[in-house]
Amino acid sequence: MAIKKLDFYLPNDLNASLPPEKRGVRRDHVRMMVLDRTTGEINHDHFFHLSQYLQTGDLVILNNSRTIPAVLHAEWVRSTAQLAPKVEVRLARRRGEGTWEALIVANLVKTGDRLQFSPDLSAMVRAEKENSPLKIIEFTKKGTDLFNMIYALGEPIRYEYIEQPWDLDYYQTVFACHPGSVEMPSAGRAFSWELLFKLKCMNIQLDFIQMHTGLSYLLDDQWHQRPEENEEEYQIAEGTMEKILETKASGKRVIAVGTTVVRALETAAMNGALSGMTNLYIDKHFPLKIADGIITGFHEPKASHLDMLSAFISESLLLNAYDQAIKAGYLWHEFGDMNLII
Repeated sequence: MAIKKLDFYLPNDLNASLPPEKRGVRRDHVRMMVLDRTTGEINHDHFFHLSQYLQTGDLVILNNSRTIPAVLHAEWVRSTAQLAPKVEVRLARRRGEGTWEALIVANLVKTGDRLQFSPDLSAMVRAEKENSPLKIIEFTKKGTDLFNMIYALGEPIRYEYIEQPWDLDYYQTVFACHPGSVEMPSAGRAFSWELLFKLKCMNIQLDFIQMHTGLSYLLDDQWHQRPEENEEEYQIAEGTMEKILETKASGKRVIAVGTTVVRALETAAMNGALSGMTNLYIDKHFPLKIADGIITGFHEPKASHLDMLSAFISESLLLNAYDQAIKAGYLWHEFGDMNLII
């Protein structure tokens, strides 16, 4: 698999531990590496100059899923016995109005155990996923009531390169409106309302889809989610798909903002379904039908997202570009810099 080849050394000091705003940088003023899909030519710029690389009539598709504070803390109860004063529960993906897959950071949690998050909210462990540390939990609340409780009790998922907790607002795009992502759809973070307005004034089209991101890391290197296990929920409006097809027919480009948008669009192109769950895995062998370019962040060594990027540009050109990005001091991860491949 390509994932074995797309490896490189990433210095720790290039892991962005602070939101740009805390570094004194506006979100749309982060750096941007522009990469030509065909030649591999590299331009170094800043994200607020994005319009210079797009053309009138191009269509930019963004993911308007809203990040939820997916880390909760609960008392772990079995029958009437409290087994631990507090355990950490990381929501992984929604399975129903009140049902979620979750990573419970405690050994020996079993089906039938109860998680007490607050006097008003608890969940029962209903099942264990085979060959996975994830559990299926059913909450005592559903729908909007459940989301309200999650927002009241939870905190954003934070990985080890983020040195301190940040408010949930730092993990949102400015246009996020549909709650459901447990990790920020980070490719859209660099957009500001000013930049979106500028693109519209230049007759660059904008539209939105929803894809709710799942939990990407299970906190133990022995657990690796296979591509077919990484299911995420998406929804594309009929009018959005019509606009996409019209753009393609006119010879203009569709630019996907993030790997989530690429997965959703290419899933719909394959199966004709504008909503549902997708476990689509995209690599260098995948013939892209919709996405002509991608706006994304910089991805860590061996990440499956790198496999997707190899569907846009050859592995050799991609790795050369990443080598140049490292030498130039670009920053990685959700609070880092941006990469336009077009």
